[in-house]
Amino acid sequence: MLTVVLALVALQLGSLISPAYACGCGAMVPGRQAQMAVRQETSVVAWNGRTEQIVMRFTVDGNAPEAAWIMPVPSRAEVELGDRAVFDELYEVTAPVHRERRYFWPRSHDWPFGSDSDSAADGAMPGAPAPDAAAGVGVVGRERLGDFDVARLTATDPDALREWLEENGFELPPGLAQELQPYVDQKWEYVAVRLAPQEKGSGVVLRGTLDPLRLSFASDRLIYPMRLSRRAKVAQDLQLYVLAPHRMEPRGSIGGDEPEVTYAGKVSSYGRLSTLTGGGATFLTALEQSFPEPGRIDGDHELRAADEDATFQRVIWEEELLTVAGAPAWLLTVGGAAAALAAALVLRARARRRAPVPSPAR
Repeated sequence: MLTVVLALVALQLGSLISPAYACGCGAMVPGRQAQMAVRQETSVVAWNGRTEQIVMRFTVDGNAPEAAWIMPVPSRAEVELGDRAVFDELYEVTAPVHRERRYFWPRSHDWPFGSDSDSAADGAMPGAPAPDAAAGVGVVGRERLGDFDVARLTATDPDALREWLEENGFELPPGLAQELQPYVDQKWEYVAVRLAPQEKGSGVVLRGTLDPLRLSFASDRLIYPMRLSRRAKVAQDLQLYVLAPHRMEPRGSIGGDEPEVTYAGKVSSYGRLSTLTGGGATFLTALEQSFPEPGRIDGDHELRAADEDATFQRVIWEEELLTVAGAPAWLLTVGGAAAALAAALVLRARARRRAPVPSPAR
């Protein structure tokens, strides 16, 4: 019994710590001697062919009062707090539809085998960067947005970028400079975010669902940065909502499992989503992808228009036993057939009794 209990406890603990949720920043790192896990990260990407917006929302657990992450962007970015209601609308739009499907023959939970009560309910801006003390790093801007300390940076040297981040309170994973080199080579810019509650020193920790952040930048390609997620130590799951003129699909799996489409359809001036789409008709594609071995991630997601704007929505079938006037149809059918057979036998027996008996031959 002790062995079984310990095994069950280990299984439950494993389900809590794995998998983690993919963050385009690679990892959300808490301060020293603190623990934090990103329980869920959901991103919405809106793109009209010229401008891209990324709205990210984190749900975290742990005892860390502060944490930091960095997001590479292909051009100058503007950052502001996002709207929580956007995610509620996305969940509403993409939720599976429930449909009924009836079956004829009884199953294990139906009478006479069992009782219904026993069944289980089966997503380039103007402005020149200001000079900074660290050579190779330019500070475009630094703002306080709620519990976020946001720095918008340029860099020509990944080591100088790492040093600036460390000197300014952005504690990030070791080896970050090596992973940033491809972005430096492409002259990308960076949004560094430090999650720090304003009630500093009051015992407030980062826990629960944080306010979303909204990044906007010019881009002629729809890109979702993922390369830095290769530094994650546990399996990663990506949930991505894409708003674009057409149904979108990743150009490749970038080292993870094949992406799965969980929703595809048009949305037109749908409530809060219109703040991202500009109020016009837009195609929404919802994607899920797993990265069992994050170290194999070899690039960023670039999405392209699919061959056709085929729609898709998940369906949950509610299966019920077919009934007629409250009675199981199979029982009525079997009972009716039995009654008809019995009646036929009775009629046959009566016919035999009434048939004349032939006289014996002489």
